[in-house]
Amino acid sequence: MARAPSVLHAGRVNAPVSDGSRKSLPGSPAELATALRATGYLADDGLATAAYLAMQMNRPLFCEGEPGTGKTALAQALAQTTGAELIRLQCHDGIDAGQALYDWDFPRQLLHLRSLEAAAGVDGAKLDADSVEASLYDERFLLARPILRALQTTPSVLLIDEIDRADDEFEAFLLEVLTEHAVTIPEIGEIRATTPPIVVLTSNRTREVHDALKRRCLYLWLDHPDVNREIEILHSRLPDLPEKLAAQVAGAAHKLRQSDLIKPPGVAESLDWARALQLVGARHLDVESAARTLGAVLKYREDADRVRNQLDALLAS
Repeated sequence: MARAPSVLHAGRVNAPVSDGSRKSLPGSPAELATALRATGYLADDGLATAAYLAMQMNRPLFCEGEPGTGKTALAQALAQTTGAELIRLQCHDGIDAGQALYDWDFPRQLLHLRSLEAAAGVDGAKLDADSVEASLYDERFLLARPILRALQTTPSVLLIDEIDRADDEFEAFLLEVLTEHAVTIPEIGEIRATTPPIVVLTSNRTREVHDALKRRCLYLWLDHPDVNREIEILHSRLPDLPEKLAAQVAGAAHKLRQSDLIKPPGVAESLDWARALQLVGARHLDVESAARTLGAVLKYREDADRVRNQLDALLAS
């Protein structure tokens, strides 16, 4: 009964859903940086400029960098800043257009079909096949997946997370949708965004994304913050964090990223570590408190064992 999604474009049939109104967009990169800071996201000039241009030029923002550098958090902050709904598409190996666009609610369609058959049996009427099929492919049975939801929702921020995990075919499909801001569902018609969503794509660079998709986007490489900026981030998100503890956590995280670890910590892990230290009552980072809370910052046993044996060196000034 289910049919494959289509991205062919024809005449517009139905208008998208509007869930609200977008706040006024920042008038400059500096204004955007200030607005992002209010959400707890600290953007430097390059990041704020790239995000500002992406919004003003209505182009997707392609964010690439190591895990934990704030790519996903940027999309979340942009949604909060603009008053938009954040809609996330998590990419994975084997993802296809159906998982990104829409599907039909087969169980509800089946129940509907049975109710029609039961009603016909009571009345002695004969079901018209064309009418039955038309009623089965009604909007009430449509399950909107992230991309379709983003096209139907105004305002919205569409986060396409870890696009490097998807395959070439999905990239080609995505390129067409992001160019047209519309999809066509054969049984219903075209759905086109009244106001295109702000689109943020992220990649951990596990593979190279094709040039065709990158050319459609504005590009931004995100690095881990330096120690001073990480201290600022820690204070922004954890206002009660003691100055000394913030400096020690940021310095230790910086050293861990320079070590040969399976998974170096990102900013999210630094925040978790600082919060964990606060919860156990630590006022500064020493060997004992670090050993007790390593699980907040390191996620592999091999990494934890290695660092636990080198805590003195890690915490040395």
